[in-house]
This record gives sequence, structure tokens and C-alpha cells, in this order.
Amino acid sequence: MAGDLRYVFSSESVSEGHPDKVCDFIADSVLDACLEQDPKSRVACEVLCKNNIVVMAGEITTKATLDYVSIAREAIRAIGYTDPTEAFNADGVFVNMTLTSQSPDIAQGVDADTSKAGEQGAGDQGIMFGYATDETPELMPLPILLAHRLTHGLAEDRKTGHISWLRPDSKSQVSVEYEGNTPVAVRHVLISTQHAATAKQKAIKDYVVSDLAPRVLGDWFTKDVKVDVNPTGKFVVGGPTGDCGVTGRKIIVDTYGGAGRHGGGFDTRQHQ
Repeated sequence: MAGDLRYVFSSESVSEGHPDKVCDFIADSVLDACLEQDPKSRVACEVLCKNNIVVMAGEITTKATLDYVSIAREAIRAIGYTDPTEAFNADGVFVNMTLTSQSPDIAQGVDADTSKAGEQGAGDQGIMFGYATDETPELMPLPILLAHRLTHGLAEDRKTGHISWLRPDSKSQVSVEYEGNTPVAVRHVLISTQHAATAKQKAIKDYVVSDLAPRVLGDWFTKDVKVDVNPTGKFVVGGPTGDCGVTGRKIIVDTYGGAGRHGGGFDTRQHQ
């Protein structure tokens, strides 16, 4: 890119309480539990959440003895969906499981003693891209890094009780101006956060502008940054109560925020 080219690049992040990330966390919790008892487990677990229903489907081959319903409930509880007045809550959801063992046709290509190559196979095809940039110490693009800091800050302030009216579901978006390949300024911050019905819009925006953003963005937050908070004016109903969640729908959020190439064909929750 030419050194004098100026442009704005945006990336979003979502919190652990976003419906898709709820599903990701349940699936990840199943994988962790399997590997804890049986490191050779093969796990491909997909999850869908909506209202008071959790659907778990996929293929799991493991020697572990697990209560998948309890794992799902504990994951939901850890995120913070415990309010019994909401449709989606840890103790009140119905868990529908359709889990089978791995297809023997796939397994014979994975096992070293049966695969045609004579060595362990992956069980699926996939394309992977790695990306790193020196624009941050974390080697991540600045827009996605700052967006993650905002959603992480929301989660921390909720769980510590710093802000009592925060609820689990939230999104952030950060727009950064670049000169060539160098970030020079944050131009726009967007926060959408679920909140208690008693919280007022002004109090929510004041918290973001005066507390959250300056604290987590540091020197990148200036008086020139445009800040939008809950642009619809209200965000009380959230999480899987308000929207359907599915595993694997936040792969750009989980990687480079759109700044790097992305592969496909292989689920990061699979361990084969």
C-alpha cells in the first residue's frame, strides 16, 4: 500500500453472552471435559440455542464418562444466564442431545493402523491461514484487539459487580484510521450491551464514555472519537432468549476481525 493512503478499517467483537458464543462455549466445554478424561477423544460437537432450548448434535468418540446436560448447564451458568424469569437460564433450559460416535468410514481414515497413508489422518479437510502484525504488542490488528478489550471490559464490570445493571449479551465495534499500514487514530466506537430494564440510556452511555472506553482503550480513546451506545435505544431482551445462536458463526471475530485471510472446511472445535 502507498504510504500516504488513508482509510478506516472496522472490526467487531462479541461477548461470551452473545447467542453464538454461548453455543461455542458449550461446545468447547464438552471438548474440554472429554479431553480431561481421555486425551485421545474425538469430538465434533455443534450447538444451537434459542429461547429455552439447547440442541447438542455431532459425533463424539471417547472413553470419558460425562453428563452432557450438566456440562451445558454449567457453561450457561458460568456465562451468567441464571435469571429464572428469562426463557434462557441455566436451570430452566431443555437440552436435546443428538450425539453419536464418529462414522466408521471416517474413523478408518483417521486411525493410523487402518488409514491408507499408514499414519494418523485429520478426519476432514481444511485450509488454515495464520496472520500477525507488528502494529500491536499482541501481534494482532488494532481494530479487533480494541474491540475485544471493550467486550472483555463489559464482562469484567458485570461479573465483579462494578456495574450492576449490565447483562451478558453485548457487541462492540471499533473503527481505526490508517495511514498506509500504520494505525493513527480511533475514529468510531460502537457498543451495544444488554442491560436491566431499570437502566436508563443516559446512564449507559455515560458509563461507556466516561468509564469503560477511557479505561480499556487508554491513549487510543480521545475526545475526537465518535461513540454510539445502544443505538436502538433499548437492549433488555438479549442472549438466546432474543436471538438464535449457532456454533461457528463468529470465526472472523475469533481470528483477525477481517484483517487477514480466512480458511474453511475444518471446525476449530473438532479434535480428531
